[in-house]
Amino acid sequence: MKNIKMDWNKVDFIIENALNEDLGSGDITTDTIFPADLTCEAKIVAKQEGVVAGINVAKRVFEKLDGNALFTFVKSDGDNVLPGDEILRIKATVRAVLSGERLALNLLQRMSGIATATSKYVAILKNSHTKILDTRKTAPGLRVLDKYAVLAGGGHNHRFGLYDAVLIKDNHIDFAGSITKAVETIRAQYGHKYKIEVETSTLDEVRQALESGAEIIMLDNMSVSMMKEAVSLINGRALSEASGGITLETLGGISETGVDYISVGALTHSSAALDISLYMV
Repeated sequence: MKNIKMDWNKVDFIIENALNEDLGSGDITTDTIFPADLTCEAKIVAKQEGVVAGINVAKRVFEKLDGNALFTFVKSDGDNVLPGDEILRIKATVRAVLSGERLALNLLQRMSGIATATSKYVAILKNSHTKILDTRKTAPGLRVLDKYAVLAGGGHNHRFGLYDAVLIKDNHIDFAGSITKAVETIRAQYGHKYKIEVETSTLDEVRQALESGAEIIMLDNMSVSMMKEAVSLINGRALSEASGGITLETLGGISETGVDYISVGALTHSSAALDISLYMV
């Protein structure tokens, strides 16, 4: 997997809050049984087939608890794993390993689950020009990790938040009065600083979005036949994005309409965690 930029300030914030939530005033069990200077080796192992993501995030958890911890990377983010495959080896204090185990695994399992799910969608589209996108349907506070995991699985990121792209949805249109009015208002304020995407659910709305100059048109919850008409109508004058209730079973048919992107909220809101465990060596 090529190097993907991670915002480590945001990751550190997530980890520090989570450690505070879990440890509070201290790990009573571990701190009572084991002296502070006792060290050990441990390994993190996959128990289920999938795509791993978040190895450096798990590493960061242990580093927060033991600044002298040493690590051996057996796998990299984006790698396929089989049951029994070792992912990461850790040498640190027993207290750091046992106190950080649950959080490190929680994050690694969640991210690997998202990467695994994404890889299944990407595999179906391997012979298509259509790309898989995530959405903002991420776990609150974990977006930086969820979206990184999508990239690790071979997918692409949609906008990160409300601040970095324009997406005019149905409620914006209803209150603005029309697609044209909403687009004109954005253009008057920002010119062409941001590409404008407009959500549509009918062919008439697609025409309005095209006439308004939108660069991306979302085809929301359309039937495959209507979507195919919409893509033909757009005819390369804007990028097209299919969205709404898309599954692995319907993915192929939707890509055959010629859409440029397919966004799937389930990647980050419904992916099952990948089964991963930590063992003392």
